[in-house]
Amino acid sequence: MADFIEIIDVGPRDGLQSQTKLLDTQTKLEFIRRLIAAGVRRVEVVSFVNPKRVPQMADADELIKRLPKLNNAAYIGLVLNMRGFERAAASAIDEINCVVLASDTFNQRNQAASTEQTMQTIASIAAQAQQSNLPCSVTIGAAFGCPFEGEVPVSRVVNLAGRLADLGFEEIALADTIGVAGPSDVATVIREVTKVTGDSRIRSHFHNTRNTGVANAYVAVQEGVRVLDASCGGVGGCPFAPGATGNVATEDILYMLQRMGMETGIDIKKIMQTAQWLGNALETEMPAMLTKAGLFPPEELTIPVQAD
Repeated sequence: MADFIEIIDVGPRDGLQSQTKLLDTQTKLEFIRRLIAAGVRRVEVVSFVNPKRVPQMADADELIKRLPKLNNAAYIGLVLNMRGFERAAASAIDEINCVVLASDTFNQRNQAASTEQTMQTIASIAAQAQQSNLPCSVTIGAAFGCPFEGEVPVSRVVNLAGRLADLGFEEIALADTIGVAGPSDVATVIREVTKVTGDSRIRSHFHNTRNTGVANAYVAVQEGVRVLDASCGGVGGCPFAPGATGNVATEDILYMLQRMGMETGIDIKKIMQTAQWLGNALETEMPAMLTKAGLFPPEELTIPVQAD
């Protein structure tokens, strides 16, 4: 399985949470259905947050009730605090994903708590999730830079990752929440983090805010990461981070991996079609490059290539 990359599409949650146009529950369900039909097997569908702060997620509980029950798909819900965990545990969600920001200022803006307070909360959530047999992963946000504090020391990210591994998290995501990392940053952080995370699986979550998302995903794969977050169409961003636009696009990542000869189990054409559908629903142009440029070679290209 060394050449298989698992793609988690975060479009229904991270992609929609910063959109000015609010989609109704039925449209969100159609979005999720299309992703699963394309072959995505893990989808981040909601966040259990205060609807006053993130109105795009106000229908989270209703959405989960109406999700199609499929044995080959897992739905993930984002949890920021104990109240969010309680809502998640009472729902039929398949997995939860906790978040801690690597800078105190950002964590206060995002979660109204310090990084250390959130780590203590995550420890409690991890214990309860294990008792409930509810799969739980965790994301270290702003792992490559903070919009309020600037550069984030690698040692701080390593410390958080090691503590999370000690809590028993089997999957730890490193997120470039505001899209500031370059490929060398990604390589450095992954190499240092993997020294302290033991058997915990490393996941990567990149934003393409400064046009480095695909390059960063490539380096992550080269460093051994086999789980990548991406968002269909490239929509997304953190509403509490100034200028944090655009998750790396699922179709752009799929195209890169396909050219590298790696497998994902996802139909790239169906993802492109879903991105076009989503753009119409949101009444906006999708940031993804592949949807604009098209696949290569084009399907209409029928002239055989002559060998030298």
